[in-house]
Amino acid sequence: MTASADLITARPLTWTDIPRLSEVEQDLFRDDAWTAQTWWAELALRPRRDYIVLTRDDQIVGYAGLDLAGEVADLMTIAIVPQAQGAGLGARLLDLVLERAGEAGAAYLMLEVRDDNAAAKALYARAGFETMTIRRRYYQPGDVDALVMRATLDGGVA
Repeated sequence: MTASADLITARPLTWTDIPRLSEVEQDLFRDDAWTAQTWWAELALRPRRDYIVLTRDDQIVGYAGLDLAGEVADLMTIAIVPQAQGAGLGARLLDLVLERAGEAGAAYLMLEVRDDNAAAKALYARAGFETMTIRRRYYQPGDVDALVMRATLDGGVA
C-alpha cells in the first residue's frame, strides 16, 4: 500500500482503535509493544494524554501520543504502519505532535528513542531534536541504549 500524503486524515484516537493498535504494536515493536490494557490506561488519562491517528480510507496508517504536563510535554509513542513507511508520514505526524504540544502551552517536547533506530533518530534530528542524555541498556531484552531527546517549541526558551 502506498500512502499518498494528500489522502491522509488525522483524527483523535478512540477505544475502537485499540485492537488494531495492539496488532501494529506487535508488528513494529515486539518486546516493547504496548498491550490493549496499556492503550486503555492511556485513554483513561485524557485530557492530559492526547492521542491522534492518521488514516487512509478509514484504515490506520500511523499514530502518536503526548503527555501534556505543562512546560515539558513527552512524546509517549509514534509509529507508522510498515506498509505506509517511506512516504513522509512520520514527519507529518511528528509535525502534528509538535504543533499540538505547543498549542497546549509546552515549551519543550521530550522523547526517548532506541539508539539502534536510525530512521527515527534521523527524523527527530531533522525536526530539531537534540540528544540530552543516554540511558544505558534501557531497552530489554537486547541491552539497547535509549537516547533522551528534546526539541524547543516555538515560543520556548532554549
